[in-house]
Amino acid sequence: MPKMKTKSGAKKRFKMTASGKVKAGVSGKRHGMIKRTPKQIRQNRGMDLLAAADAKIVKKYMPYNR
Repeated sequence: MPKMKTKSGAKKRFKMTASGKVKAGVSGKRHGMIKRTPKQIRQNRGMDLLAAADAKIVKKYMPYNR
């Protein structure tokens, strides 16, 4: 059986935690920051855990990161 391929875009955008959850960057940080409140800017810092339904899709893209 040949090896499964990892989606290149997924390995650049997502990280797996030790417990198997998927971390991703928070959206809404690229431009238009002047219209965001300081609270939004603070809360969107760093990374966030994906919802279970989204994580299931990402795990299919990264078969060896489980």
